[in-house]
Amino acid sequence: MLILTVPMGEEYYDEKKKEFFFPEEFTLELEHSLASISKWESREEKVFLSKDEKTNEETLAYIRDMVLTTNVPEAVFDNLTKANLDLVNEYIGKKMTATWFTENSQRRGAPEIITAELIYYWMVSHTIPFECQYWHLNRLITLIRVCNEKNKPQKKMPRQSVAERQRQLNQARRAKHGTRG
Repeated sequence: MLILTVPMGEEYYDEKKKEFFFPEEFTLELEHSLASISKWESREEKVFLSKDEKTNEETLAYIRDMVLTTNVPEAVFDNLTKANLDLVNEYIGKKMTATWFTENSQRRGAPEIITAELIYYWMVSHTIPFECQYWHLNRLITLIRVCNEKNKPQKKMPRQSVAERQRQLNQARRAKHGTRG
């Protein structure tokens, strides 16, 4: 979860009191999750997880979809600062896990377009509970990748390796029992 502090106005200097005054602040709680992306994609009718740049309006719409705080005044979104937006973008890009994968260098074809529905499909196919849709998206994707890795079929040993292993086992048994075969 990301907690943003949004200033609700500009700071000003009071000549009479000879001091600076800072505006009130509003605390905004955000979560970059599958649920947020699903809301955004259903309204915008386009893929969120693409390399295409989002317009300012699309970005603000996604921030609205990420909000967990209740009863947020509309003025809060008008007062988001560049620093606030930078924090949101940094948060969206965070890995949010210590898990890592080695990438397969022999990929074929074009990359798959990942939509909210596809991620929901992955969750269903791996029996991942739907409450995980509220996790940080990168953490959920990592869980899905872990499920994929664990469900891969075991690689078969080459015939030559199987035969060599069998010879070693037979030789060990003959030595143990003092026989020749």
